[in-house]
Amino acid sequence: MRRDPQVHQAPAWLQAVLAGQRGAIARVLSQVERGDRDTASLSAALAPHLGRAHVLGITGAPGAGKSTLVHALLGELLARGKTLAVVAVDPSSPISGGAVLGDRVRMGVHGAHPHVFIRSVASRGHLGGLSRTTAAMINVLDAAGFDMVIVETVGAGQSEVEIMRVADTRLVACPPGLGDDVQALKAGILEIADLLVVTKSDLPGAEPAARHLKDMLHLRAAAAGWKVPVLRVSSTAGTGIAELADGIEAHAAAAGCGRRLQHRAAPPAHRPHEEPADRVRRLAAVDPFVRSLGICCVDAGPGTAAVEITLGPQHLNFNGTCHGGVTFALADTAFGLASNSHGKVAAGIDAHITYQVAANEGDKLTARATEVSRSKKLAVYRVDVTRGDGAMVSSFTGTVYVTQRATP
Repeated sequence: MRRDPQVHQAPAWLQAVLAGQRGAIARVLSQVERGDRDTASLSAALAPHLGRAHVLGITGAPGAGKSTLVHALLGELLARGKTLAVVAVDPSSPISGGAVLGDRVRMGVHGAHPHVFIRSVASRGHLGGLSRTTAAMINVLDAAGFDMVIVETVGAGQSEVEIMRVADTRLVACPPGLGDDVQALKAGILEIADLLVVTKSDLPGAEPAARHLKDMLHLRAAAAGWKVPVLRVSSTAGTGIAELADGIEAHAAAAGCGRRLQHRAAPPAHRPHEEPADRVRRLAAVDPFVRSLGICCVDAGPGTAAVEITLGPQHLNFNGTCHGGVTFALADTAFGLASNSHGKVAAGIDAHITYQVAANEGDKLTARATEVSRSKKLAVYRVDVTRGDGAMVSSFTGTVYVTQRATP
């Protein structure tokens, strides 16, 4: 792994991570997952050491063969001299809340290799195919000096495109026989792909699946300088894996490492006479429904907003805990404010919410919305609702249609 020569003044934990010490990496990842480390201070410490690893995101529907594909890719990339880290997001156990570890079982043969580090993490009900801490974990592994960090999502649906926020190269796995032909053309998750891969290509239906994906590509705008390929692989037979690795390396050469960091840092366009933060606070102040619930805006910026509410008797349900509608309204308020921060009216067209823990009278809830992706017409947002003690109350994702009208 690469070593940073200017780390002698860094804290001991950071020096150990930068030196690639596996025990230190594992400890910091565990602290991040448990919430024992402040993400702001962690990000500040790691920031000078990021952007060297190529982050490959692998997503797709449940049963697409993502874990088996990662296993096959590990063998090919190791043969090419790469050092590799894997963040495998597993469904949460309904009993312990931890990762089911199915992904690690499939990749186990490479787990003991000195150039491979595999970490399974539970989604814990977080939407978007990732966990709440995935981005921070990627940063730790990037700083640790791995050549590539592979992120495997849980089975993802049409609107679960959060992998776009954390990956330099996005690979969407599509097995044959997923459903009708039209569905393949309209599934939103395919829109984020840099590489489309027909897995299990030794099965009947692989050729029609590849053909439908190629047809779909004619309906989407191509990224400048990159033509999305449709590749066929059989991970169990080992066919197409070398060609897939070539495609991944070609995209890395075209897009460059650190694309994910540029995506997060790039300021969106806004009206010159009003800053996004000022616009968000103004919109919150004139919203009568927000005022009636006692919601206040506490933070804002381009593509982001945070709102708070202190729960009173009027916010409770018949069980004496926070009404689910109040939690939804809080998350939806952050969603609406963040999506309208750019100066164009954004109308919500799709929303999904999960509830993790209850909240009670007197609790302060904070909903923070973050922009995941944005095009000329559509934008996707993630909202985390947390309690004052840091507990995750709910997770929310929403999609908006961006009009050409300016916000009032």
